[in-house]
Amino acid sequence: MRRVWAHFDTAGPLVGRPWPIEYRWDQDRRLAHLRQMGVRRFTALTYAHRPGMASDLTDFALNLSASEPDCIPSATFFPEDGVLAQVHSALERGARVFKIHAQVGGFDLRAPALDAVWGLLADTATPVIVHVGSSPVPREAFTGPDKLQGVLRRHPQLTAVVAHMGAPEYPEFLTLAERYPRVHLDTTMAFTDFFEQAAPFPKNLLPRLSAMPDRVVLGSDFPNIPYPYVRQLEALQRLGERDPRFDDDWLRGVCWFNAQKLIGY
Repeated sequence: MRRVWAHFDTAGPLVGRPWPIEYRWDQDRRLAHLRQMGVRRFTALTYAHRPGMASDLTDFALNLSASEPDCIPSATFFPEDGVLAQVHSALERGARVFKIHAQVGGFDLRAPALDAVWGLLADTATPVIVHVGSSPVPREAFTGPDKLQGVLRRHPQLTAVVAHMGAPEYPEFLTLAERYPRVHLDTTMAFTDFFEQAAPFPKNLLPRLSAMPDRVVLGSDFPNIPYPYVRQLEALQRLGERDPRFDDDWLRGVCWFNAQKLIGY
């Protein structure tokens, strides 16, 4: 975590802009704060940026869920030797959700080493949160909707959750969600003032977004966000103030029921 924060502090090459960490706290304080805010379930999303890390990160996340029952058993993987066995092991130990970050990891989702992993996750209906959009800094060899589309062509029943709604390629990822029944979008940073400055969500896409109310789930990126957690919720609530299609029922789905149905925890 200290290394991650240091990268943000220097607006490193995968950040590209000032990004002051709001919750630079130890783990116990972070967990306490989530509960004080009324968060009843949360994930522990980790991801590797080089080979040899994913297994340890998964161990950390699963151990955390064992000691903190409101933490959903979470895991990650990386395209390396033994990846399928690692994912099998994580599932056997109770993993309910995976996270990967193609931009930071510097890999193509279509890598041959991952094909059997995608098949396994599709067969087990296990959600995987995928950061493959080009924000905040594009890496054309690894990011973009074509990477996820290539996976979905081979595994159309994959339960993929597109991080940050796929920013800034919102239209293309929305199209994938319309085409593939198990593709979801997460709200991480979307519609917040911070994100709208760099990757505004096109207003002409709002009718299409409202047409799939059961496929949008809350994301926050807590604790590595440059504003208080509540800003995400306020941003979503403002949608309803401007457009009646994003009403209280929509918010309830995004903030609870959709993810509960998706993860079943």
